Amino acid sequence: MIKVYGMPDTRSTRVLWVLEEANADYEFIKVDLGKGEAREESYLKLNPSGKVPTLIHDDLVLTESAAICTYIGDLFPDSNLIPACRTSERAIYNQWCYFAMTELEQPLWSMAKHRFALPKEYRIREMLITANYEFDKALDVFSLRLSDSEFLVGDRFTCADLIVANILSWAKRGGKRAMSLRHDNIEQYLERMLSREAFLRVQKREQEVL
Repeated sequence: MIKVYGMPDTRSTRVLWVLEEANADYEFIKVDLGKGEAREESYLKLNPSGKVPTLIHDDLVLTESAAICTYIGDLFPDSNLIPACRTSERAIYNQWCYFAMTELEQPLWSMAKHRFALPKEYRIREMLITANYEFDKALDVFSLRLSDSEFLVGDRFTCADLIVANILSWAKRGGKRAMSLRHDNIEQYLERMLSREAFLRVQKREQEVL
């Protein structure tokens, strides 16, 4: 049985999404970040960074959401969520995953850290301006590369799509701080991804946990 330790509406969401796309059996164990459960000794033994998600499968303990998504996709090859190794499609898949984590997510996480995640004495408000600029530039590049494609890798949905879509939705769900995605093709792409049945099942499951 696969176990996922996480918190709704965090990077854990993308891991649950992959599992739902793969029709996999799994157990979702809530780690309440607000109550400090991620800093408890029992959890730190699994994930020393005190973050979510963490995946347990047999003897494997795996952290880092993009790595977990790729592992699950490889674990369930019939799901077609990951291109085969040693193919150009796999190389493009890796390119998109790395772009998502380093170019799209990085500035958003920087903004979150300097708004609330870091101790107050380490927050730099001017950093928000820089991070916002970086995110806008990443969106411009993404829009250009995406063009009018339905998916990021060939003609099918992959884990790269759900990782990118999860990051983009994070930007849009900022309440008063919600960010524009700047480009119609990105808005349309995100709408397509978030309308998938597997994602809707994840939303329902997360609501049940809260």
